[in-house]
Amino acid sequence: MNYLLSRASRPIITRLVHERTLCAFDFDGTLSPIVEHPDQAGMRNRTRDLLGRLASLYPCIVVSGRSRADVLDKLSGVHLASVIGNHGAESETTSEPRSLVAKWRAALELELRSMPGVWVEDKGFSLAVHYRQCTQKAEARRQIFAVADKLKHVHAFGGKQVVNLVPDMAPNKGDALAAERDRLECNCVLFVGDDENDEEAFALGGNTVPVRIGRKQRSHARYYLRTQAEIDELLELLVRLREHNTSV
Repeated sequence: MNYLLSRASRPIITRLVHERTLCAFDFDGTLSPIVEHPDQAGMRNRTRDLLGRLASLYPCIVVSGRSRADVLDKLSGVHLASVIGNHGAESETTSEPRSLVAKWRAALELELRSMPGVWVEDKGFSLAVHYRQCTQKAEARRQIFAVADKLKHVHAFGGKQVVNLVPDMAPNKGDALAAERDRLECNCVLFVGDDENDEEAFALGGNTVPVRIGRKQRSHARYYLRTQAEIDELLELLVRLREHNTSV
């Protein structure tokens, strides 16, 4: 992986500025710092201001694991080309698989009721089983996956002290990113994420610059930022260079 803000990577940034680039971002851990509880998450004022400026210069989208309504609330006041929720499964027009997800939730809450600190977040199109507040994290993760293995039509995958469950035929972040790239007629894509559920987007082919928050050896991302706070530096650089590039 190459450090995106290094001098050696500047030609990559320059190419993004000169192309019709789709700028796409995860939310938690990318635009917003990771926090103890999902409800506490939010962008810094500087990040919000820079994202708004970026969206006036480039087609910009957010593809989040949160429900679409939740992330729209977190992005209030920032006008983007699109906001997609539930790991790529929920667009503005997607119908909600409520009955299937409700069955999963009932089974999980029954099977995991003896594990303090484990709780189920229902996002309509998916579930997030959080174990950040559990003292036996490894055992909690094992048990969550064991219950998920018994459920029908589910795709379960891990994250940062969470296990996510989505319908096995639902679009993932890579699918959503490709669809938005084509819809917005972009010939280049910048995607920034931080977690396991971003790997499908990192792996998108074509003129894609996949960037991970935090360096990791086993990742499809070819570039990285050292910390979540560096998202502000990246946004500011993209804004400043595009504002000075009058030919675009």
